[in-house]
Amino acid sequence: MATKRKFYSEALQYTWDRFIAGHPERERAYEQALFDTEVATKVYDLRTKAGLSHGALAKKVGTTALVISRLEDADYEGDSLAMLRRIAEAVGKKVQIRLISVAKPKGPRTRKVA
Repeated sequence: MATKRKFYSEALQYTWDRFIAGHPERERAYEQALFDTEVATKVYDLRTKAGLSHGALAKKVGTTALVISRLEDADYEGDSLAMLRRIAEAVGKKVQIRLISVAKPKGPRTRKVA
């Protein structure tokens, strides 16, 4: 089943409706790109709100400025959750991950307890 999306931009709505909606693989790719962008933006926002350069944050975290820069790149596909935790700790935050429902599960999933 295609994901229903509503965009404020007519151009984005047209693009979604014409090229993505109804194509499960394209919808998954879109959702992954959106997630990657959100993570990269969060890292950037944490760093800049803390008033830190790439190098200064890297020093606090115990890594290099290049690693911090890569995490701010939505196309970066490295293992970043552990580093995200270290970055959050360095700026006095903690990572909170939420899993939210996107669709109702198919079939019975309840167990009877005796």
